[in-house]
Amino acid sequence: MPHHPLLIKIVAVLKELARDTTATSGELLKITVPAVIATKILEELGLIVYISMALEPVMGLMGLPGALGLVWATGIMTSLYGVVGVYAALAPGLELTSAQVTVLCSVILIAHSLPVEMSITKRAGAGLLPIGAIRLLGALIYGVILHHLCTTFGIWQEPARIFFHAETGEKTLTSWATAQLFNLGLIVAIIFCILVAMRLMRLIGLLALLEWLLKPVLPLFGMSHRAAPVTVVGMIMGIAYGGALIIRETTTGSMNSREIFNSLALMSLSHGLVEDTLLMLAIGGQLGGIFWGRLLFSLLVIFILARVVDRLRRNRVAAA
Repeated sequence: MPHHPLLIKIVAVLKELARDTTATSGELLKITVPAVIATKILEELGLIVYISMALEPVMGLMGLPGALGLVWATGIMTSLYGVVGVYAALAPGLELTSAQVTVLCSVILIAHSLPVEMSITKRAGAGLLPIGAIRLLGALIYGVILHHLCTTFGIWQEPARIFFHAETGEKTLTSWATAQLFNLGLIVAIIFCILVAMRLMRLIGLLALLEWLLKPVLPLFGMSHRAAPVTVVGMIMGIAYGGALIIRETTTGSMNSREIFNSLALMSLSHGLVEDTLLMLAIGGQLGGIFWGRLLFSLLVIFILARVVDRLRRNRVAAA
């Protein structure tokens, strides 16, 4: 007896989700397990205290404990999944507010995976130093602004919800390993939920709606209609998607150097708006800070940057 077509389709979708989750989780384990073990070694050697002291001035500007500097440093060098692993190991021992978690998530979303993502933007036509400065300084400035806004107006000052498990009772190696296995299992579950959410958003047209909302305003940020589709894809889907498209576009000559830089700068500050945001939302970040605030900040920075560069260019031409 033939199976119902709908049932066959559902089974196929579930199989595809399982494959995607397995593949993504495999990448997660490659990054997260070494990061978690390294964090444990640093903790056992008492080096976490010294790292925290070294990073405390920078993290303190954003109202964050120095220990969270290790989380951001991991994100800068690896990926968001490495961040989640180290955060899961450290957060249960810290008394964080929801605002602090949101600030941390926000700066990580702006500045993470720099070795990989900046190599992509370089190939796409933007210099390493300008993009690196935009991302690191942009993350720090946004973190400071968001911290002061939350403190001044009493926003998200309740204790943060820590979803991850910390070892209880005697802190043996076995209890630590058990807690980390629980956390890794939770992260895999989060990844699966994000993949499901991404599919649903595509199905109901939410991603298309975001593209429709962003596309008309991009010309205000030093980009013509030619750069808008590429930039929107990068902002929504990520640097890898957007960078690859720009690399392809540069070979056709349809985008000038100014548009290429502005496009890459904007997607560097605000990319992966859906998937990355969902991941940070899952560990306790507030949507107002990690999505809307970050998006508005990114657009404002590129608006100002485009105007400053245009004025400098006009002055140079006038002087010549």
